[in-house]
Amino acid sequence: MQLPVFIDSAHFFDAEQLILNFGEEAGLEASNRADKSRALGNHLHYCKWRQVERICVLLSIDHSIGTVH
Repeated sequence: MQLPVFIDSAHFFDAEQLILNFGEEAGLEASNRADKSRALGNHLHYCKWRQVERICVLLSIDHSIGTVH
């Protein structure tokens, strides 16, 4: 399984805020924000919200994935 690479740690804060505000729907909210950014032609925010969406999904998983040290 290929794990995503996260470059900007601020995206974790954004994901945390979405999870606090939207609960299980946080990934869907991030997806909606990405779609809105794409519709506006803002590719930077589109990429940001897709990353936040991936983080929300990873944080919602109850078990460890990848290498655990």
